[in-house]
Amino acid sequence: MKLRTKLRLIVTLLLLGAAATCEVMREKGPTILRPGLHLYAYVANSGDGTVTVVDLVNLTPSQTITVGPQPGSVRANPTRQEIWGVSTGGGYAWVIDAPTGKVGRIPVCPQPVSLTFSPGGQRAYVACARSATVVAIDCATRRVTARGRTGRWPAVVQASPNGKWVLTANRDDATVSILDASHLTTLATLPVGPKPNSIVVLPDSSKALVGSAASNLVSVLRLDPAELVTKIDTGGRTNTLLMKPDGGEVYVLSPDTHGLTVINTQANEVGDFLELGDNPYAGVVTRDGSLLYACDTADSRVVVVNVPYRELMGSSTTGQHPVACALDPEERMLLAVDRGSDDLAIVAREGPHLVTLVPVGKQPDSLAVKLF
Repeated sequence: MKLRTKLRLIVTLLLLGAAATCEVMREKGPTILRPGLHLYAYVANSGDGTVTVVDLVNLTPSQTITVGPQPGSVRANPTRQEIWGVSTGGGYAWVIDAPTGKVGRIPVCPQPVSLTFSPGGQRAYVACARSATVVAIDCATRRVTARGRTGRWPAVVQASPNGKWVLTANRDDATVSILDASHLTTLATLPVGPKPNSIVVLPDSSKALVGSAASNLVSVLRLDPAELVTKIDTGGRTNTLLMKPDGGEVYVLSPDTHGLTVINTQANEVGDFLELGDNPYAGVVTRDGSLLYACDTADSRVVVVNVPYRELMGSSTTGQHPVACALDPEERMLLAVDRGSDDLAIVAREGPHLVTLVPVGKQPDSLAVKLF
């Protein structure tokens, strides 16, 4: 009886602690908020064709918006009060007006799979897998302004920071297409590792690094003039590439190495390695480059890395299968989308520790955060 009583007490204290933390975060709220401002997370639910809007002040679901079959690649426009994404099953890009929640749809192509913005947010670029094309959309008019050919099955699209180029990682022919951003004319097609699945472009737009889902190779591309510089053996397949904000390092999250491989982008070589967990799948780096958060899909947790010292600073539980994450604008909390448990984990930076799990739709797999 004494053991049972102690267990009940422990469980009660844990629940009270979590509730107290949640209440404190609600009361404090983000310091950037002023009257009339809102801070929301937008979670795309690929299983039911919706986007769940989560109020990040009250830590509760605010709205469920129907956008169309298989929504994904959610992005917040950097200069407009809009959230963009694609409907892979519907063949269009969709736009949510953040203040009203109204949805607009822009037909683009069969099977759009990835979306990105030009540096100023004036244009959206959509990669179309089945038709091997990339489409440019004027964000103000929501009209398609250009189309360009790519390699076979472009899985990822990325714009260069200088606004000159658009890159696509073409899964089925192991290439990267480099296109002129204005007219989407193909400027070069370069070989990379098989099944390329991730692209990062350095802040000065001098190089791009491309990960491979089917080999240990990360390809380094020079963009002007366009050429393959080298392929770096990182010891394992790439889940995703993350970049230090100054571009000095790129971090490879790999299911094979169970960790983080550091690439020195000046020397084009592996500089370090840190073991993280069973399957580090997605992540995010703080604006000052001091911390890296990695979602471990197999261990149902998020791991925090002190980047300069190459040290693990701790971890926090999440839902069953975290597949995407983002930080709020003040970087006080990490948001992790849990595909297995259909929720959004709110993790406080201090600790770190789990604050709460917010229910969302079915099979969520991407998110964006917007302050407006």
